[in-house]
Amino acid sequence: MVKVSILGATGVIGKNVAFTLARADTVDEIVLFAREGSIDKAKGESFDMYDALAAEDIDCKLTPSTHYDDIKNSSIVLITAGTPRKEGMTRMDLAIPNAEIVRNYAEKIAVHAPDSIILIATNPVDVMTTVALEASGFDKSRVIGIGNHLDSLRLKTYFSRQININSSEVHTRVIGEHGDHMVPLLSSTTIGGIPLKYFVQSVDMDIPRLINRLRKAGNTIISKKGATEYGPAFAISNLISTILTDSHKILTVSTYLNGEIVGVKDVSLGVPVVLSKKGIAMIVPIHMNDYEEEKFKAAAEFVRQSTEEVKKSFKSQ
Repeated sequence: MVKVSILGATGVIGKNVAFTLARADTVDEIVLFAREGSIDKAKGESFDMYDALAAEDIDCKLTPSTHYDDIKNSSIVLITAGTPRKEGMTRMDLAIPNAEIVRNYAEKIAVHAPDSIILIATNPVDVMTTVALEASGFDKSRVIGIGNHLDSLRLKTYFSRQININSSEVHTRVIGEHGDHMVPLLSSTTIGGIPLKYFVQSVDMDIPRLINRLRKAGNTIISKKGATEYGPAFAISNLISTILTDSHKILTVSTYLNGEIVGVKDVSLGVPVVLSKKGIAMIVPIHMNDYEEEKFKAAAEFVRQSTEEVKKSFKSQ
């Protein structure tokens, strides 16, 4: 039986992931884990989801819970809990308050679901990936942040819409921090198999404008509707399904680096990896031009310093 637990299941992202994942019909049970004060909301969400799933003849079991025993035997435990980002806030503004939440959950997962894969969606996700890794004591292959997967999907969509071409023809990737220090790998982007630098010679494409839009995407959505939900939910559900089906796809997630990419180490960043039912099967080697490598190393330094600040806050408590 395939079981996934979502910690923070009554939040905007948590409940949307639960419903999206249930509809994918690849999971037998989803635990909607919530705080004591939110258990009625979790139950209400499960009732509402059951009504919708019935229309598609899907029999996924939904288990609202406040008890850690219920996450036992989970294949994946997703942490979405934390303070949501509001308009004008950077993901780093959330670092210290959310780190304590993630650390507590990771410690509990290690006790109650020791064989699971921990997936982190709480922001700032790169910092939180390291926090969860150290708190759980898991091998780094089993602690994964959503990283730049959503950023990569957004950039793919921007390119396809800009030139009115099917998105399946666009192959691009964003690495680095899931935030202002993200690094679009334009040097290796191809459209219809043609390198971007040659493609743009015959097509009107304002790449700087697209990249600027990409960096502001989350805040733009938050400013207009209060929160991001569908994009992150589908991206996270996609990651979970990729792991559970052992499909060995290459996706860009946050993982702790030990020098695998241009010598960067002691920090979690978004890089392309092969995902399997065991977690990260391998970190994929990538080529960057000098500018991209410089920006990637700058992202590493920024996230590393931010992570150290969070660790100092733990020591001062």
